Amino acid sequence: MTLKELEPQLLALSATEKNQAIQLILNSLPNGWHGIEKNPGVCGGDACIRSTRIPVWLLVSYHHQGLSDAKILEAYPTLNAIDLANAWMYTEIHPEEITTAIKENEAE
Repeated sequence: MTLKELEPQLLALSATEKNQAIQLILNSLPNGWHGIEKNPGVCGGDACIRSTRIPVWLLVSYHHQGLSDAKILEAYPTLNAIDLANAWMYTEIHPEEITTAIKENEAE
């Protein structure tokens, strides 16, 4: 099957299903969450979306508070669905790191 043949089916998916499809595709790639960076001088070294100061833990915290991907993207117009998929995947791979960062930052 080619992408051109698959395109109508992909476009017919709900927003949630599209997010799941993106995550599935990213999971099949080596280093699928390559859009995440950790720099000691940026946000205390927390994992952030590439070339931003937006930490993954913050996006996950918003998600836990009930914000949809669409609302998060609306609040952060420089981000896109792939950035969120990378953040969710990174969280799946590093759940303790993200949970600890959320707890530390909520305490402040």
